[in-house]
Amino acid sequence: MWWNIAAQHRQEFGDWHTHEHFPERMAIPGFLRGTRWADIGGGEGFFVMYELDDYATLTSDAYLERLNNPTPWSTKMMPHHQGMVRSQCRVLGSQGSGIGGFALTLRLSPLQGRDQALRAHLDEMARAFVRRPGGVACHLLRTETPRAAQTLEQRIRGGVDAAADWIVVMSGYDADMMLALQRDLAQGDALQLHGSGAPPVCGLYRLACSAAAS
Repeated sequence: MWWNIAAQHRQEFGDWHTHEHFPERMAIPGFLRGTRWADIGGGEGFFVMYELDDYATLTSDAYLERLNNPTPWSTKMMPHHQGMVRSQCRVLGSQGSGIGGFALTLRLSPLQGRDQALRAHLDEMARAFVRRPGGVACHLLRTETPRAAQTLEQRIRGGVDAAADWIVVMSGYDADMMLALQRDLAQGDALQLHGSGAPPVCGLYRLACSAAAS
């Protein structure tokens, strides 16, 4: 998920998200880990990723019960999530393991008939990333939204959330390397040459909080 939080709400947002929201989500069966990342330049953007043990967790009774019964504090904070992009994904591939201090995310879509070419290029990019100094792990995800009715949390946020298509998450520990890679990906045309329909939506974030079910 990606969203913006205005400056005047950021302190309360961090308190709520760390001390209520993450523990609530981690108590749901099937949730393994959640990470929150803040815009590396101090802007309003956040990136949040939940890792689940099974795709079916997305439509489990326990998860939907929480989405439709937000706490009073959640009800207060949800309207401040601006520009929400929420993608429920399957993992197409992963290279490396662990979590670095920085996450570079790419949101992109393949041209019609170029899925295999783009997938091959992204797989090679992931292998190269985890071998370079500063790289930790790289994951390729594809949005697959499950069939489920709109939840109360979504209605509080103002309606249907936007969604990405294909997503690349690169985690690393060297800020300078990650910044240079962000510039290269944002300014270059390699992804489009290999089948991406448009330049990727690219964001770089620092790790703010990590929570595990255990």
